[in-house]
Amino acid sequence: MRWREYIDSLDYIVLKKLRCQATMSQTEQWKLLGLFEIDQQHEFFGLTQMMKEGLAAAVQNTIDNPLPGFVRRQDLVLTLLWVHLRRSLGMTEKEYQRSLSSHGCYLQFISNSKSKADFFLTNDKRFFLKTQNKREVKFLLSNLKIYLEHLESYPHSLLVKFLGVHRIKIPRQRKKYFIVMQSVFYPDERIDARYDIKGCQVSRWTDPAPEGSHVIVVLKDMNFEGKYITLDQQSSWLVHQVEIDTAFLQRINVLDYSLLLAHQPLHNDERDQSHSFATLIMRTKKSVNQGSSPTHEGVPCVPGAVLEEDSALLVSEMNCGSESFRVTETHSGDGLIPLQELQAGASEASMDPELREFQAQNRRLLPNFKNPLHVIDGPDLRYFVGIIDIFTVYGFKKKLENLWKRLRYPGQAFSTVSPPAYSRRLCQWVKDHTK
Repeated sequence: MRWREYIDSLDYIVLKKLRCQATMSQTEQWKLLGLFEIDQQHEFFGLTQMMKEGLAAAVQNTIDNPLPGFVRRQDLVLTLLWVHLRRSLGMTEKEYQRSLSSHGCYLQFISNSKSKADFFLTNDKRFFLKTQNKREVKFLLSNLKIYLEHLESYPHSLLVKFLGVHRIKIPRQRKKYFIVMQSVFYPDERIDARYDIKGCQVSRWTDPAPEGSHVIVVLKDMNFEGKYITLDQQSSWLVHQVEIDTAFLQRINVLDYSLLLAHQPLHNDERDQSHSFATLIMRTKKSVNQGSSPTHEGVPCVPGAVLEEDSALLVSEMNCGSESFRVTETHSGDGLIPLQELQAGASEASMDPELREFQAQNRRLLPNFKNPLHVIDGPDLRYFVGIIDIFTVYGFKKKLENLWKRLRYPGQAFSTVSPPAYSRRLCQWVKDHTK
């Protein structure tokens, strides 16, 4: 008798699905995530190769000319600012270069964003590269000082971590600007649900993938109804940090940003940690500078604003000719951006060995513990959280859109509202859905 006859039909279906998963190629898995390898036949192959080579050269320059252990305020030109930011996130320049310029091809990310931006992902899926228009780059750089000050005051802010701003010059073409930022959903191998949250209802439903399908769908607010972010002791911290971050975004007059949320189940050994939460907090407080605490008294919630006219367009420029790439720094004025000296935090030598092992193995974000990833563990699930898309300014066009939507959707909550209203609404959503 054949082996199939020894198992019922349901078991056979489950076994068949498991076999399909096991034999699925990496390319097929990428497609499920909306990712496509940018190989030599791809329309963006030439552009991404220029990006890779130019970025490799730019980062190599910082490797060959490393930052000293202590950086004076007057020495913080743009390149050093980005290096210092990456260092504060626990990232070495070699590690950064390895991801950006690995032999593997970049991946194209198919986004449902309304903008015309192109999204690329490094082969290890750790960093996003997103094309931006000149206005968006100017906006980011005009607020770079207070953005960095915000991350200094709140080292585990949920704001997306920008790691570099660049422009690339291609012969007989317009200059292209792009930014490099961390992926919120990293590492993503075991994530089983993803959401894009704006705190409203209009157009905030996405049809889930059919049952049994392996296709990855990013769901929205209405799909999350009836569900909760369960964090227990850390729930109040998350609510408070969202309030702080959205207050900052309100200060720079932006809206329409999203709270990215994903989760994956914890392994049994992750649920039964040998170190209690309270003990880790106390030990962590002794290991880091007091000034780096997100709840440290005396630290202002939101730094002062920076006027756009006070900011120069400072970017790494890649001149892409037919044979070589020349990386230069373009700036105006004295090229200096004043910034408070960033706290380096605890040195590895002074950190408790068990605490250092806990950081390396579990990547758990604690209220006084720096962590480059937006990761928080609850009792049963590990959550990935981050705030992205912070370039939409509440200007004349958005005010007109707000007026039109008030007429189109009377009594309903839609995304285009004033920054104070947008901030309040997203904070309320987090409060209502966290326990």
